[in-house]
Amino acid sequence: MIRYGAPTLAGMKTGSLFNADADDAEALKRETERINRTIEGKGARLTVLKQGKDRTLFYLYREALLTQCLTCPKAQATLRECGYGDFTVCGALATLRQRLEDQELFPHEIGLFLGYPLADVTGFMRNRGQNCLLCGCWKVYGQADEAMRIFARYRKCTSIYSKQFYTGTPLAKLTVAAKPA
Repeated sequence: MIRYGAPTLAGMKTGSLFNADADDAEALKRETERINRTIEGKGARLTVLKQGKDRTLFYLYREALLTQCLTCPKAQATLRECGYGDFTVCGALATLRQRLEDQELFPHEIGLFLGYPLADVTGFMRNRGQNCLLCGCWKVYGQADEAMRIFARYRKCTSIYSKQFYTGTPLAKLTVAAKPA
């Protein structure tokens, strides 16, 4: 979770995805609940998006940042085209989970749930992943210079968080509290 979710834990990014082995579903559920008790009071949450036979896809997210995305009219229009109708966090995540179950390919609108710029998400969808200006944490179809700066910040954050975690800093201290509204 630290390796893939550091920018989300730091409050820099809406969400992060990562997989984990799923050999013991009950242990995984208990660990997810334990993590949520640690991070929820700081505006972060961990949830399962898809449970496979051998792997589980997790989504670590900042509820306030996801809500901000889901209330954006342009993001809603894109999501509506993909079959979303409920733009609450719970409703949108339920639709995303269903789309992950129903589709063979990964639903590309997931970039909005990860905090990718709308222009890059729609550019990826329109171009079917081809013709991007830059490829880093995501494929960039718009502001490449800004994306490079963001990628560098994410790399630095991940490096710092990894060092801190592996030298004993607990998850609670690595999770930045959400800014008051």
